[in-house]
Amino acid sequence: MRPTLSVLLGCLLCTVTLVPADAGGPRTWRVGPDRELRTPSAAAAVARDGDTVLIDPGTYVGDVATWTQDDLTLRGDGGRAHLRAAGASAQGKAIWVIAGDRTTVDLVELSGATVPDGNGAGIRQEGTDLTVTRSWFHHNQDGILTGADPASDIVIRRSRFFRNCAGDGLTHNIYVGAVRSLTVTGSYLWGADTGHELKSRAARNTIVGNLITDRDATASYSIDLPNGGRSLVAGNVVVQGPRSENSALVSYGAEGLTGTPQLWVVGNTFVNRRPAGTFVDLAAGSRAELRNNLLVGPGELTSLAGVPSRANLRVGRGTFVDPAHDDFRLRAGSPALDRGVRVPQRWRVRWEYVHPAGQVRRPVVGRTDLGAFERR
Repeated sequence: MRPTLSVLLGCLLCTVTLVPADAGGPRTWRVGPDRELRTPSAAAAVARDGDTVLIDPGTYVGDVATWTQDDLTLRGDGGRAHLRAAGASAQGKAIWVIAGDRTTVDLVELSGATVPDGNGAGIRQEGTDLTVTRSWFHHNQDGILTGADPASDIVIRRSRFFRNCAGDGLTHNIYVGAVRSLTVTGSYLWGADTGHELKSRAARNTIVGNLITDRDATASYSIDLPNGGRSLVAGNVVVQGPRSENSALVSYGAEGLTGTPQLWVVGNTFVNRRPAGTFVDLAAGSRAELRNNLLVGPGELTSLAGVPSRANLRVGRGTFVDPAHDDFRLRAGSPALDRGVRVPQRWRVRWEYVHPAGQVRRPVVGRTDLGAFERR
């Protein structure tokens, strides 16, 4: 019997979906419950270097994958695509194990990764270079966990990390190994369970324009740079909660300084809700500059004597719009207005955080205001 027209058209559409006409160039794969490829793992089996995988909104329960392709883009299409582990893992490591190089992940949500060895991650990065944007990581043992790769650059923008960690102090919202560089901007990190909100062993760290807050969690350091590195911590709101298990907000070099031990801490709003603490804890031998920061609550600015520091001001909660809800924009008449000192161009604050996970260029309005926000 000869095939009907509808059957022929159906076969043609399948061919277009699965094998684009230019079979030698980059391809776009569409994933969704009503598509030929119903899950991201199905796309992982057919994608090649340079391809794009567009994932329909929805929840993909128990679907895990290892991505081995280079120059791959994985993107939620039309809304965030939620990968919920539900006890599954790729290679016993993560929801997504990314083994290829130069991967971009955009508009996805990864939750619930748990594995027997205790460090199940939303993403386990094993390739070189990763860019993550507009994505959520929550209720995993680690949000993102990377290995050591001195050629790798990790970039995280406009993303959320919350309620990750296994409660053992060894897992964290973000844990980046000894890579070449880490950049985190416009992101919202909160509620780490015993671990750190952000831990990085990168040789260079740029942590600018984020909200990092423990809220009610038993987090440890807000920012942990255990091996130091050439690092900029600027324009962040960093809030240590009353249940934090470590008295320092930023820790630098606690596990031994390597590389270039240079730290600039510029234009942050630091809030300590514990009865005591240290805002910036520095290992002996650190080279640090602390300028234009606002301090709220008790504690010493730094643990190391003789550190160059200028225009760091302790203020009360009345300085801010709504500190009870982590809104630390400045009120009119604040003593922080127009009090900043000059900072070398490469260390200046370029970004401001926009809640719940965004960023805008920090404006120039007369003399620089202290803290994480410039009053318009």
